[in-house]
Amino acid sequence: MRLAEKRQAIRSLLHDRDPADAQATYYAFHHPDEKIQLITYPRESSLAEGYICLARTGIDLFRPLITMRLPNSAGSRETDFNRAAELIHSSIPEGMGVILSTLSEYQPLLGALFEIQQEQHLKVLALDRTRFEPVINVLVTKAESYNGLPRYIIRQQNQTANNDVGEILASAGLNWRSSYFAELYVHTKSSFRRQGLGLSVVSAIAQHVLEMEQTPLYVANTDNDASMQLARSLGFVDTGARWYLIEGTLRK
Repeated sequence: MRLAEKRQAIRSLLHDRDPADAQATYYAFHHPDEKIQLITYPRESSLAEGYICLARTGIDLFRPLITMRLPNSAGSRETDFNRAAELIHSSIPEGMGVILSTLSEYQPLLGALFEIQQEQHLKVLALDRTRFEPVINVLVTKAESYNGLPRYIIRQQNQTANNDVGEILASAGLNWRSSYFAELYVHTKSSFRRQGLGLSVVSAIAQHVLEMEQTPLYVANTDNDASMQLARSLGFVDTGARWYLIEGTLRK
């Protein structure tokens, strides 16, 4: 099957406007065609029951980022372990290092199939436009990320140097952008945290996404209280969606 046919086959498995599906939707339908491999289950069916997407990204040059939806048991939302294991083993080489991001409900199955080196439990927040009040900071400037998407930065102020080459103290940009959502990232140099710099750059990129008529998503580890507080102070609210992110290798 061609990529377009595979995308059509998995169309019913993902919902464009559901934050829980936002990342998977981006990689399945919006990531560059030449940078993804889509494996459907069953393979030649025009109406797939599950799929795996292997994507090459700037996150890691050697390990693919994998997103998926796994087959359910007949008449149930519970994952069919045998069919899911068949799909995974037919799509991912044993022993290959991968980064895998998917629904938190898949955690028990993935724990059985993968040797996990690192794992994160992620909470997905979306910006409530009615609660958002932009933070104005004249130090924030617009730049471009490695992926060609915009980012906003604050540089070290140095009177003897050009402001375009000063050390970056805080930056916020986009991991990806689809039709309805855009996932934000933020990084602040450790010695400059709790000074409002991260808040300022996140506000700027959130404002940009809103102007593009998309909804900003903020994803953070469930135990990262400081990151959650930053997001909530700008008007981000919990969507209830949870993602499970692992780095590992498929067991034999």
